[in-house]
Amino acid sequence: MAMPPIKFTPRRHEGLPAAVVTGGAGFVGSNLCDRLLAEGYRVICVDNLQTGRKSNIRHLLGNADFTFMEHDVVEPLKLQARGIVRVYNLAGAASPPMYQRDPIHTLRTNVIGAINVLDLAKQTGARIFQASTSEVYGDPEVHPQPENYSGRVNCYGPRACYDEGKRAAETAFFEYRRQHDVDTRVARIFNTYGPRMSPEDGRVVSNFIVQALKGEDITIYGDGSQTRSFCFVDDLVEGIQRLMAADEPPTTPVNLGNPCEFTVVELAQLVLELTGSRSRIVHRPLPQDDPRQRRPNITKARELLHWQPAIALRDGLIRTIEHFVAELAGYA
Repeated sequence: MAMPPIKFTPRRHEGLPAAVVTGGAGFVGSNLCDRLLAEGYRVICVDNLQTGRKSNIRHLLGNADFTFMEHDVVEPLKLQARGIVRVYNLAGAASPPMYQRDPIHTLRTNVIGAINVLDLAKQTGARIFQASTSEVYGDPEVHPQPENYSGRVNCYGPRACYDEGKRAAETAFFEYRRQHDVDTRVARIFNTYGPRMSPEDGRVVSNFIVQALKGEDITIYGDGSQTRSFCFVDDLVEGIQRLMAADEPPTTPVNLGNPCEFTVVELAQLVLELTGSRSRIVHRPLPQDDPRQRRPNITKARELLHWQPAIALRDGLIRTIEHFVAELAGYA
């Protein structure tokens, strides 16, 4: 039996354009919702709260131009809403510990969910954004990674549910553009951090900060020489909005990330310095398929979007640590 359309009734400014954000209660999604409201959109935030958190959007629930809808994108997303002009697909867990808890659902979210939001964009004529990932490059042999690099992904390993799911979603987005003339924009997002990350997020920045604040051992997997490039969430949201505002959709995905590269050991040492923690650094075996290097080539973003990150790692970490101090104290 087909599901009935989910009714959405504009509360105050019916004439405002509407933006749908799937995964809108997540870390990046909630920051994007803030930006869209500030830009004058009505925002429909869709999240199944599997990894998103109500606390991330608590400050928005009284906003007349904000609507929260608890819904899983693996089910068709039907909205009776006027004026939907933007759809942002950020649904799905992004950290390995979270997406590996239920790999089948992760795969369904990334593939079936992408098709469902594409159908919404097709029906409404909205411009649509896909949050793809640097994980499509796998453990890369080309460094830094440009968009025309096809990657080296283990298609049956423990990370494949996410990596291959995102690769398939990219295919769906470009096929909907070619076959149905949907205006699609795809960004490959590199490691992002900032306020509203969950203490249970499981990624390296949140892990190190939480462990340091609690006085626990800082856990480094492998020898710590592997590299990552960390982009503060405000810079990422700026890049997303520039991509969506571009007059013509790029013909390929666009890397969004910070090209400044750090080893995991360097990150741990900086977190210890900024928190004043006396935590010890300990080493554990490197997980299977964990990439040795990760750094974006952002030439395309610079040329097409006139975008590059502006917030240095030290400054972004200070703001992120402040968030986690409040989070762990129960004030966030």
